[in-house]
Amino acid sequence: MREFRERVHQSVGNVIHGQGMVIDGLLITLLAGGHILLEGVPGTAKTLAADAFARTLGVEFSRAQFTPDMLPTDLTGTMTLRAGELVFRPGPVFTNILLADEINRTPPKTQAALLEAMGEAGVTVDGTRHPLGPPFMVVATQNPIEYEGTYPLPEAQLDRFLMKVDVGYPSAEDELAVLRMDRDGVHPTAIDEVDTVTTADEILDLREKVSAIHVNDDVLSYVSAVIRATREQAAVELGASPRAGVHLLAAARSLAALSGREFVTPDDVSRVVKQVLGHRILLRPEAEMERYTPGDILTSVLKAVPVPR
Repeated sequence: MREFRERVHQSVGNVIHGQGMVIDGLLITLLAGGHILLEGVPGTAKTLAADAFARTLGVEFSRAQFTPDMLPTDLTGTMTLRAGELVFRPGPVFTNILLADEINRTPPKTQAALLEAMGEAGVTVDGTRHPLGPPFMVVATQNPIEYEGTYPLPEAQLDRFLMKVDVGYPSAEDELAVLRMDRDGVHPTAIDEVDTVTTADEILDLREKVSAIHVNDDVLSYVSAVIRATREQAAVELGASPRAGVHLLAAARSLAALSGREFVTPDDVSRVVKQVLGHRILLRPEAEMERYTPGDILTSVLKAVPVPR
C-alpha cells in the first residue's frame, strides 16, 4: 500500500507541484469510499489535481461546472425520446470520479441532487432509481473568498464530505518548478504523460484491505472522546455528528494503510482530525467575532482528550 501511495504521488507530481497534502487527501478519501471538498483561491490547480488523479487511477472522470442556472437533470440525467420510446440519458454523475467545480455556485435544488448521489450512490429520475457503479467519488471545489452569486453549502451536505482540504499557494521552490514545466500555451503538456498505476477493480480490492485494518478498543474510545469533546466546547454551536466519527475512523484506517501498517494508532486519528472535522463544526456568532476558527477548537480538543498509550 505504501508503494501504491508513492506511485500515485510520483505520477500526479509530474503535473502538480507542492500539493502533497491534496494528493494524500484524495488518496485517503478514495480508499475510505468517501468524498472530498477542496477549498482554495483560483489558480491553485484544484481542477488539474482532480484530472491528474483520475488519469493516474485509470478510471472514468467527468467534470460538472456548477452555475446558478444549472438544473438537477443537468447533473443526474434526464428522460429523452429515442426511436419513439422514452429512454434514460445519463448525466455527468455517472462516472467514477466526478469533479463538482465551484459547487457553491449552484442553487440548493441542484446541490440536493448531488447529495443523493453522494449519500446513496445512486440518483432518482422520474421515480426510477439509477445506481452509480463503484468506485464513485465526488471531488468538489469552492473559492473561500468569493461570496457574490454563491449558495453556501448546508450543514447536511458538508457532513457528507469525508474531508475538506485547504489548497494553499505552493512554496517558492515549487512555484519555480511550475514555471519550468513544458506547456502548450497555458496548459501543461505533462497531463498527457500521467502514468496509470491502478484500475477500478484494484481500487475496490484496496478498499477491502483498508476496511480490514485493525482498530483496538482504546483507539475507538479515543475517536469517540474526540467527537464528543467537539460538542462540549463553549464556542461551538454545532459539534461533530456520529457520521463524523465514522468518517474519522475511516480516514484514520486509510492513513494507516497508506503508511504501511495493519493497525490504527492515535496519531493516525490526530493527523486527519482537522481535515475530517473542521468543516462540520459550527461556531457561535460571538466566537466568530473573536476570530476563533474550527481549527482552534480542534487544537484545544486534541490537547484536552487523553491519548491512549
